[in-house]
Amino acid sequence: MNENIINREKSAILQTYKRLPIAIDHANGCYIFDKNGNKYLDFLAGIAVNALGHSHPAIISAIKIQAEKYLHVSNYFYQEPQITLAEKIKQISGLDRVFYTNSGTEAADGAIKLARKWGFDQDKTNIYGFSGGFHGRTYGALSIMDKPNYKINMGPFLENSYVLPLNDVSALESKINEKTAAIFLEFIQGEGGISEPTEEFMNKILELKAKFGFLFIADEVQAGIGRSGKYFAFQHHNILPDVIITAKGLGGGLPLGAIITNEKMANVWEKGNHGTTYGGNALACATGMVVLNELESGLIDQINSVGNYFHLKLTEIMSKFPDKVLEVRGRGLMKGLLLSFDATILVEKLLEQFVIANAASGTVLRIVPPLIVTQKEIDEFIEKLDICLK
Repeated sequence: MNENIINREKSAILQTYKRLPIAIDHANGCYIFDKNGNKYLDFLAGIAVNALGHSHPAIISAIKIQAEKYLHVSNYFYQEPQITLAEKIKQISGLDRVFYTNSGTEAADGAIKLARKWGFDQDKTNIYGFSGGFHGRTYGALSIMDKPNYKINMGPFLENSYVLPLNDVSALESKINEKTAAIFLEFIQGEGGISEPTEEFMNKILELKAKFGFLFIADEVQAGIGRSGKYFAFQHHNILPDVIITAKGLGGGLPLGAIITNEKMANVWEKGNHGTTYGGNALACATGMVVLNELESGLIDQINSVGNYFHLKLTEIMSKFPDKVLEVRGRGLMKGLLLSFDATILVEKLLEQFVIANAASGTVLRIVPPLIVTQKEIDEFIEKLDICLK
């Protein structure tokens, strides 16, 4: 890659990212093209953001139409794109109200504030997350995570915020009580290596919720918006959370997140209690509507069909390389390969084959292609993966 662009980046931008050695020129569908003319198969999708891939014509059309009307007017005004999208979010989630954010971590922090306000008069102060979970990099989100690399030397974090071991029923029983305000749970952990809570663990949460009356908050930032083969990953189970947070794929490439609540939470915040300058930006809401319309118009079925095919092919890879691939994880188009070695090694090998994926939780290859991916691109990925594992 051109040294000039590397040096310019280093002298202008804080060095907080370990960038791939790719200077992007343009992208289309499931592919990224660099400034040297190389073509990369993108199975990272902007970290599960580009739900409809790159340069989707309906996304571009929605941007053009909205941009010609207005870009930003603030939340002092009634805006049709916000309302239309919120109505669709209510429909697909089964909940009742929406608050827009710019990102997943902002949604997580907002949900913590909402839970604190709801629990204040009841003396419910404790918020719990689980090991392996990832809710963002703001202070509230970090306070319910166990990721030391994101937290070291940056405390203290929020009081009354705790992390319990995932799938440890006895830990739940020993810590959850009448002081519990909320539990945050990812039904499929992204950064946590595509791990899932067990049915026994989720049933225990529901049992304790019935006993102590805390809020059940589903973090659907990465697993939501169709990625798991349903609109939200919790819909694979007989569960309806009190609050859902989501982002990433919701805006189809533009920054957009949401806190979605049930009716009992609708009036916890009074006017002025919480707000955002950019959240619910009309441009992002317009592209968000395209994403949800595409999901409703057959894309969910395609995700399940292609996802099942992908799972089969990954299972064949595991059978072929049993000493290297130990487990195939995930649902829909949110896949993970548990490896017997550091997953960053495989990420680097794939990049040599012009394939983009990334590592999660040390030994897991996280694979989150655009939701429009076809069997053809799956076959291309499997072919390159096979070469790398050899």
